[in-house]
Amino acid sequence: MSEASRSPVRILIVDDDPVGARLLATLLASQGYATTTAVSGPEALARVAEALPDLILLDVMMPGMDGFEVANRLKAGEATRSIPIIMVTALDDRDARLRGFQAGVEEFVAKPVDRAELWVRVRNLLRLKEFGDLLADQNRTLERLVAERTAQLEDSYRETIFTLTLAASYKDEETGAHVRRISVYTAELARRLGLDAAFADTIYFASPMHDVGKIAIPDAILRKPGGFTPDEWAIMKTHAALGARMLAGGASPYLRMGAEIAQNHHERWDGSGYPQGLRNEAIPLSARIMIVCDQYDALRSTRPYKRALDHATTLDIMLKGDGRTVPEHFDPAVLAAFVACAETFREIYAAHEG
Repeated sequence: MSEASRSPVRILIVDDDPVGARLLATLLASQGYATTTAVSGPEALARVAEALPDLILLDVMMPGMDGFEVANRLKAGEATRSIPIIMVTALDDRDARLRGFQAGVEEFVAKPVDRAELWVRVRNLLRLKEFGDLLADQNRTLERLVAERTAQLEDSYRETIFTLTLAASYKDEETGAHVRRISVYTAELARRLGLDAAFADTIYFASPMHDVGKIAIPDAILRKPGGFTPDEWAIMKTHAALGARMLAGGASPYLRMGAEIAQNHHERWDGSGYPQGLRNEAIPLSARIMIVCDQYDALRSTRPYKRALDHATTLDIMLKGDGRTVPEHFDPAVLAAFVACAETFREIYAAHEG
């Protein structure tokens, strides 16, 4: 069943070319989506202020206020930053795409528009928005009931987070076993570092949300068995910020830490990571723990582009490096704690291998 049949979906088309706007509206109407149009950046912002759309198709080249400026303004607004944006453009250069991603645009569709590509990208981004809205609804429910929260309610909320995280993991090559292992790894490492029980409990439930942003990454990129092109890699790296944006703003400690981990779990101690190139203690501790755990599990697991490694080989790579992974990527204190409980990590992997 399509998103359009489950709930009314509103898509705003922004294009100063009426012919192009009508074509997009026709293609979307054939899938049951309701559309409205705007012929300029200011009109688009006015229409969004009147009624929030579920998704925006945004032309780049418009007189006056171009698509990049429109995207920047929308992503800067608290009420509008979560609206997915697909840029529809004849521009095919890498700089233009990177500029769009820096503005917060989730996807690009090239002119002339391929209907199948358009439908897939619209569908995937609507799924992302639905996922984010569901998390937001869960968070609002928790805040409303916080005064009377019971152990049963908290258990239910944790179960909801885990279920949603598992659903997101099915889009990637990772499995439910990976999600379970990450929870146990991070809590174990937190305890080994001497952190309190509240931190260990929070990271247990927050850490599996590290890759929720991948739900917005096209399958052709996410499941590609070979290396990425520069443009594909630029798109792939956006999953960190997308995940953080989905989880941001919640009062729940799980969502707050989940957003922190999602944003920073590809940063590296030596500053060679992404998306911000943070180094040393500028990286939140929760993410520094996650980096070690995620790398261990990635090396142990089979991926489309690699075979699974055994525990001893994985430990050797993390401590000595193999060119792709080097010890300088990790917080030395966290790495030392990992070494101290490495046998426990081996047992965790064996217990949750399937």
